[in-house]
Amino acid sequence: MTKILFVCHGNICRSPMAEFIMKKIVSDAGEEANFYIESAATSTEEIGNPVHYGTRQVLRKYNVDFSKKRAVQITLADYQKYDFIVGMDSYNLRNMKRLFGEDRENKISLLLDYTDTPRNVADPWYTGNFDATEADVLKGCSALFEKLKKL
Repeated sequence: MTKILFVCHGNICRSPMAEFIMKKIVSDAGEEANFYIESAATSTEEIGNPVHYGTRQVLRKYNVDFSKKRAVQITLADYQKYDFIVGMDSYNLRNMKRLFGEDRENKISLLLDYTDTPRNVADPWYTGNFDATEADVLKGCSALFEKLKKL
């Protein structure tokens, strides 16, 4: 089983969007039994809060149930628990490396590093543009899934 943790600052916008879009991609491929997918925050600011309303609007298009999702923070134990720890931007990457220390098993990456246009995922908290974030997340999750199918 492949275990993936998506990470952003608050775990209410980008990382839950990636979590549930990736779950949809995996489900549509009939591979749900082969994956465990979650998301978390690097900060404590939103812990316990539900998915942001803008992300909820995006996820409704995918017909996925995100109703029980509440923001959680990454822990040191997550490094051993997950095979892939995928951040949304370089700020998240820096915070993950602070928590986990050296990435000896090369588990930490950025979502759009799996695409032909590596960069940060647009943050709708600041931009207000959830469509741009959705496009980034869909592109990154699709590319990650394609990579994983080849492993």
